[in-house]
Amino acid sequence: VVVRAPPETGIDEHGAGGHVPVVHRAEAKRSEVPAHVATRQGAQRYRHHRRPERGGAHLLDRLLDKARHQGMADEIAGLALIGAHAEGGVALEMLDRAVALALCQPNIGHGDIGSLARKGEEGQIHNGADDNASGVAALLSAAGRLAAGPRPARSILFLAFTGEEFGLLGSSYYVGHPVRPLEKTVAMLNMDMVGRLEGDPLIVYGTGTAAEWEELIAAAVAAGDVEVAFQESGYGPSDHTSFYSSEVPVLHFFTNVHGDYHKPSDDVEKIDFAGLERVAGLVADVALRVADRPMGLTLLRTEAPPPASQEGGYGPYLGTVPDFAPVDYGVRLSGVRAGSPAEGAGMQAGDVIVRFGGADIADLYAFTDALRAHSPGDTVTVVVLRDGEELALLAVLGER
Repeated sequence: VVVRAPPETGIDEHGAGGHVPVVHRAEAKRSEVPAHVATRQGAQRYRHHRRPERGGAHLLDRLLDKARHQGMADEIAGLALIGAHAEGGVALEMLDRAVALALCQPNIGHGDIGSLARKGEEGQIHNGADDNASGVAALLSAAGRLAAGPRPARSILFLAFTGEEFGLLGSSYYVGHPVRPLEKTVAMLNMDMVGRLEGDPLIVYGTGTAAEWEELIAAAVAAGDVEVAFQESGYGPSDHTSFYSSEVPVLHFFTNVHGDYHKPSDDVEKIDFAGLERVAGLVADVALRVADRPMGLTLLRTEAPPPASQEGGYGPYLGTVPDFAPVDYGVRLSGVRAGSPAEGAGMQAGDVIVRFGGADIADLYAFTDALRAHSPGDTVTVVVLRDGEELALLAVLGER
């Protein structure tokens, strides 16, 4: 492999002075790939120069012949030139690696499956402006930014999955049939519901899936104008779960739930377009920083997959809509469903559930466990924090 020497090495165009970057030597040794560091001028000659007096032989071909004559014929299948497009050198580990930018494409249609439409709205078209046309728009915007340059050192894949609501069908299929080998996918960045920023923090899930995430995101935030809230878990009801379950570090960008989720009212007039553009810029920046890192990311393990959000599945039903922005303790609500037991009990957006049926509620996991310990028809005392005071409310659980 021929690696072009970056300017910071001090090696001039004639190869004088400076030093060979340690990262290149270390990578060459680790991968057992014969490597040569060239100046910018030399690298360009490797790419383009042919010598008619030697039959037009490409310099790379001649270097390969020389290596074979030195007894390395069995180990060498070919030579690659990397780094000639960039201002700096590229580590060997970056060859044939990719960063995936992805989104889901929900299709609620007229609400036959998965609709939460209010009474009287049944059968209306669900345009899904936030869930997830916002992700499509952000992906296209990020792609435009990245295509404009500078060119990333690694490839960036732009992926759109269907079947998310039916069990992550599209992303699950992809990880079993990837465009690039999954072990060469450095990270997956997911955008699902990113159209309602409106001055609130952008929630970033998965920050605990790689040791380097918080530093990378902090650098991107410092260069932009988006406030973020970190959530460590790499699991959730969106397509990043398929990748993290296959040992790929992930991030999920999310502007939080709202009362229009899976309803006809999730439409274009409620999208924060300026905020959406800022989110796209942040995601593109993070993707570029990952793509240009000389080394990959260090995979970390987070908690086991969480239960389905928003009380999915069967059994007792309360009708709360959790707010996924982090709180110190409890489960904060972004709203309650019309006609639900939660609404009947007097719960409202902004309440923080801290106890449920005598069980302490530290987080969404504890809340789901406490809810599932009961049966439809049970009367349960729910303690919430509202404006700094505890309120005890009685709820009669329904059935999904």
